[in-house]
Amino acid sequence: MATDPRRLGFLLAVHRSGGVLAAADLLHLTPSAVSQQIARLEAEEKVQVLDRGPRGVTLTPAGRILAEAAERIESEMVEARKAIVAMSEEMTGTVSVGSFQTAIRAVVGPTFASLESRYPGVELDVQELEPAEALRLLRSGDLDVVLLERDEDADSPAPRGMREVPLLDEPWRVVVPATFPTPARLDDVSDAVWLGPEPSTAAARALRRLSRTLGTTLRTRHSYYDFDVALALVAAGQGVAMLPALAVQGEMPDGVTVVPLPGLGSRRLVARHRATRHEPRPVVNAVIDEMVAAAAAIELG
Repeated sequence: MATDPRRLGFLLAVHRSGGVLAAADLLHLTPSAVSQQIARLEAEEKVQVLDRGPRGVTLTPAGRILAEAAERIESEMVEARKAIVAMSEEMTGTVSVGSFQTAIRAVVGPTFASLESRYPGVELDVQELEPAEALRLLRSGDLDVVLLERDEDADSPAPRGMREVPLLDEPWRVVVPATFPTPARLDDVSDAVWLGPEPSTAAARALRRLSRTLGTTLRTRHSYYDFDVALALVAAGQGVAMLPALAVQGEMPDGVTVVPLPGLGSRRLVARHRATRHEPRPVVNAVIDEMVAAAAAIELG
């Protein structure tokens, strides 16, 4: 009969602790259970492994050989576990990211260069998606990370099994036609005609918050989802808009004025990922870390 290698662990415990009673304490077992395992080991190997005397037990020569074998097995298992951990943490593989236009341009795009430099084995797969579809794909496991936007008063905990990592807090800006008097405070835009953001967006929530702050119902016209569409409508003199700072970075269309006003609040960008016993994978954490670094490097004008 082949020896069950698990029994060697009992012999090793006796060897290290100096006796059956001490080994039982070490293993959180009864002395009887330890003695039974030692007896079965002796029966399987057909040798005596312990000398039992009035002052306790000592290992026989055969017992010492088996105890040394147990130590080698234990050492090999430690090294094997280290190798498994190292293999699981190897930074290779594809990370799928769902996001929207401004976040892709400002946060996701810059991570390609840093990932190629630091983790050449990582491939980033980016999909421009509406939030509802991106979240569906995240729940189904088809995406690893989803970038979302939040108005400052709309933060809520991520659902169970998910976690959110803040990336960037950016101020809202008022964008007005060049022919519109440049506002100096919120009251100056309370009577303006506003462009209407798509209702599910952070811009729509921010506009509702602004309406509450001003104590009035803001008049709206048209409807937009894309910030470039809003800028084109402002340039055409169709109204004013509240847009996040990332949307008004760089060159603006002719006929548009960007105005920072106190009291507009901010938009937050977050990265949501699954948080389970086995997720996120180390490679997903690495990608999120690069996004955090890219967001920290953004200079908002």
